[in-house]
Amino acid sequence: MKYKTCIPTPKTIQAHRDYIQHSINEIGATVLENLAKHAAKNRTLSYAPYSNYHVGVALLAVGGKVYNGANAERASYSETDHGEESAVTAAILNGEVQRHGRKFVRALAVSHEGNSAPCGRCRQILLEHCDDCIVLMVNPKGKIYGITNLKTLLPYAFSPTDLGK
Repeated sequence: MKYKTCIPTPKTIQAHRDYIQHSINEIGATVLENLAKHAAKNRTLSYAPYSNYHVGVALLAVGGKVYNGANAERASYSETDHGEESAVTAAILNGEVQRHGRKFVRALAVSHEGNSAPCGRCRQILLEHCDDCIVLMVNPKGKIYGITNLKTLLPYAFSPTDLGK
């Protein structure tokens, strides 16, 4: 029996690269670098007394406004607020859904130790508010060390589009 392999094709990978480059050019290096600096600053404001894993986030909405977020731990880790989640919530509370609809996320900068991207939960939260966005990985000093997009981080995702939204 033959099965379809579910891995990105070279055409899909190139489309993701093109999307990332187009987004970088359209948003501009200065805006992205400022977003990275905001994320690094927000990291210093996070509350992580248990894991000591501090995360700062800066979210760029389609209208150009920046929303901040940081992780806030609880003794029961399952109740911990993630930085990406808090930035999305801040944008919602400031009327982004009313102004731009469900798809208000344009770009996201995440600052933390190590070399990783948003966790699976945060990727799904982001997908609720965009079909795709660029994701900047930022070191604690605010330097961008990687840029990708949500579709690369979350291939074959189940999204609001699958429910007709």
